Amino acid sequence: MAAMESKLVGRFTLGKQSSLMPRHEDSVEDLSEMNMSAEEEDEEIPEIPGGIQLMYSANEGDVEGIDELLKSGVDVNFRDVDGRTALHVAACQGFADVVELLLRNGAKLDPKDRWGSTPLADAIHYKHNSVIVLLENRGAKMQVAPMLVKSSYEVPEYEINPSELDFTNSVDITKGTFRVTVWRGIQVAVKKLGDELVANEEKVRAFRDELALLQQLRHPNVVQFLGAVTQSTPMMIVTEYLPKGDLREYLRRKGALRPDHAVRLALDIARGMNYLHEHKPEAVIHCDLEPSNILRDDSGHLKVADFGVSKFLKKSTSIREDRPLSCQDTSCRYVAPEVFLRKEYDTKVDVFSFALILQEMIEGCIPFSATSEIDVPNSYASKQRPPFKASPKLYAHGLRELIEDCWHEDPSKRPTFRLIISRLSTIQNHLAHKKRWKVRPLKCLQNIEAIWKKEPSDSSGRSSRSSRSS
Repeated sequence: MAAMESKLVGRFTLGKQSSLMPRHEDSVEDLSEMNMSAEEEDEEIPEIPGGIQLMYSANEGDVEGIDELLKSGVDVNFRDVDGRTALHVAACQGFADVVELLLRNGAKLDPKDRWGSTPLADAIHYKHNSVIVLLENRGAKMQVAPMLVKSSYEVPEYEINPSELDFTNSVDITKGTFRVTVWRGIQVAVKKLGDELVANEEKVRAFRDELALLQQLRHPNVVQFLGAVTQSTPMMIVTEYLPKGDLREYLRRKGALRPDHAVRLALDIARGMNYLHEHKPEAVIHCDLEPSNILRDDSGHLKVADFGVSKFLKKSTSIREDRPLSCQDTSCRYVAPEVFLRKEYDTKVDVFSFALILQEMIEGCIPFSATSEIDVPNSYASKQRPPFKASPKLYAHGLRELIEDCWHEDPSKRPTFRLIISRLSTIQNHLAHKKRWKVRPLKCLQNIEAIWKKEPSDSSGRSSRSSRSS
């Protein structure tokens, strides 16, 4: 019987509802499946499942009735279709004696309903101090989303109901906390802020900043923001899913790229970054531009992604880190030396990272591949740069000079992405022109051969050219 009661059957709607339930979910629409219509009044009333009876008893504070139901085998952790338990109901109503009885009989301390609310969150919402103290003494932890709003009118337009996200067959994506899942029939990428991080003020602030930034960005070379979950935990950011993966995985498979291919991809990155740096009213510094944060779309073009450590360049013209960055925050191998040296920096840190990515695409190996990740920043700080090992022909038409300018020791001497786009376009035109000239001589030879074969013969059967030569 306990196994049967554990199934999500019916919906409990009497009394106070979940503290995180959106207000627009009208109670009329939420009537229990056990409720009867006027036309059904004369029909035989079906027996109410024990789990639902437990919920009603908890709502009424019926300690004796609850005790009797539990002794008969009703599951103390029964959940209705909204994922609510009797402990949720008792916490909402403020019945400390019912809460004590349920916990004594094995009720789970922190179950979450469909909106992410726990019994403790509900007790806090309805200001039932005796229940709050009881739950906290038992070890309950606050799991309410830090961005929770006070009324339904304040819920952001981008808010996604977490029940719409299907994680049944979700899989990890290459980088970080991203997962592929399904939302309204399409695959999306979801970045979660885990429950264990909700109490981490720094992680929550980074989540807020990334969310504030993504809402403003619209560019074909920047990953598209779709929505977020902020009114329950775990909080999530939902973006478009690009099934072709990231540039890191692509370079791992392909190795060194042809110069024309590398330049085409570099232009995609540069255009996305130029959009960020020229964003109004505040420029955006990515601060973590590296291959695994650059994604490939279905057409093979690139999009800049993952703005977890990005910064708005507000009224000031530069930023200084208030704490040293670690290799857990970002990839040390691609970060400009001024960031790790905790000097003031600006958008030119992204230009430095871009230079390393462009060189990697041509060389076919990561920067300072023989050096450990943690030691690379020291190499940059001591004015070392990754060596150019590939043939000079691959760096023709100013490509090497562009890379060297982009990782210049003096950030002010590094070009802007607008200038980088201009220089890359010129290089691309040179490479295309060179490719055409390689094709033309071959076509000329083929045409001459075709003419020779088709030349008319004289009356003796020999070609006229043969006659003249004899």
